[in-house]
Amino acid sequence: MDVLVVGAGPTGLLLAGDLASSGVEVTLLERRDHESNLSRAFTVHARTIEELDARGLADELLRIGTPIQSFQPFGRLHIDFSRLQTRFPFMLITPQWQVERLLLRRAEEAGVTMTRGVRATGIRQDPDGVDVDVSYADGTTATLRARYLVGTDGARSTVRQSLGIPFPGKSAVRSVMLADVLLEREPDQPLNFASNEDGYTFFAPFGDGWYRVVAWDRQRQSPADAPVTLEEVRDVTRRTIGDDLGMHDARWISRFHSDERQAPRYRQGRVFLAGDAAHVHSPAGGMGMNTGMQDAANLGWKLAAVLHGWAGDGLLDSYQSERHPVGRMVLRVSHALLTAVTARSAAVRRLRVWGAAVIHQLRVVEAHAARGISGISINYRAPRGSHPLAGRRVPDLRLAGEPSRLYEALRQGKFVLVGRDIAATATPWAGRVVTASPAAGLHPTLLVRPDGYAAWAAEDPNPDEVRKALTRWLGEVGNHAE
Repeated sequence: MDVLVVGAGPTGLLLAGDLASSGVEVTLLERRDHESNLSRAFTVHARTIEELDARGLADELLRIGTPIQSFQPFGRLHIDFSRLQTRFPFMLITPQWQVERLLLRRAEEAGVTMTRGVRATGIRQDPDGVDVDVSYADGTTATLRARYLVGTDGARSTVRQSLGIPFPGKSAVRSVMLADVLLEREPDQPLNFASNEDGYTFFAPFGDGWYRVVAWDRQRQSPADAPVTLEEVRDVTRRTIGDDLGMHDARWISRFHSDERQAPRYRQGRVFLAGDAAHVHSPAGGMGMNTGMQDAANLGWKLAAVLHGWAGDGLLDSYQSERHPVGRMVLRVSHALLTAVTARSAAVRRLRVWGAAVIHQLRVVEAHAARGISGISINYRAPRGSHPLAGRRVPDLRLAGEPSRLYEALRQGKFVLVGRDIAATATPWAGRVVTASPAAGLHPTLLVRPDGYAAWAAEDPNPDEVRKALTRWLGEVGNHAE
């Protein structure tokens, strides 16, 4: 097979679906022998929704979830997503299992071979491929071989441990309680948050009458496997918010510990790490699942290009150079938010409120925070001398004709060349690039990567310049392995 993906969470499902959609033979292994509707993550940010839009999944998810345009984590600090330059100026509240359901359906329709109840137990690689020892639920064992392996198997990743890649970091917060509940009284705000010397509590609506409550009791730090009761959640809620809002009928309740860790490298030979296998963060900001899915969007098209013979192995090194800094940034942002939320002393909490008021006056800082948390501000470094747009996220441009939007054009899983009178020049690469004209106005010619970032841009280029860019990113004409 071409690619073996270990771990069928959102990261692994998105990656496997991308690879199969591009004609790559991919097998997805999952240790669970059945689907699980237990979910810690419940926030999908704007940049991730854009990536889902490029796969034709955003509209269905929007019908399920609850959009939240802003929230106040503490004091007067106001994180406002409504001004983001995107079709999705909000954060979407929806349980992780809903995201997984859509991604699983897409992966299966694309032809992914899904194998459940199997664990990876060992890895060996050579210049031509990777051997993976696996153990099945019935006790039998086997060895699978693939040209590439991607570990999306979580914070305790067997793939990462088998490679001997360290996972430095520290514990971020212990004994966080999660519950999905019904309420007798609605919170004052769509996202209700409160913290004090006893801990913190956070409510988020799923839009169907159910609420996710996240509660942390500073005075009671139980082990992660300790049972948790609804009364325990009610108790800390009353001590932080002042009212348990009549929560009842919990359909799911759990406890977890959260670490802040990042692998120093995301690639070792023919093996890659993505999602929680590569980085884990505090829950503050809700960026963990989103970062993993964006890892997958970055890596998938690169693996496909190499496997199809359009690109050399060096393209795969850009996964590390582009995504590792993003993981580091998310660690910093989520740590800062968590530190502010869990402040112990009254003096520090008063300082936090004062600082939030100052930041609120500096609206540009709040706007920067919204862009960072949403993922809209993530860009990649382009080679020196490149056009200023190279490496930057491309918004959903209006196009002339059909498809009428850039992210609809990206649904073919190919590069998109946006410009005037460029179709004939791009004809030799027709199987690898979609051509489109901007709907109106003067725009530079853009070559947009399948993950929605600009690979190349130029002002009024001549045909030779366009051909040179296409050759660089899509390979020589006739150089393919389809």
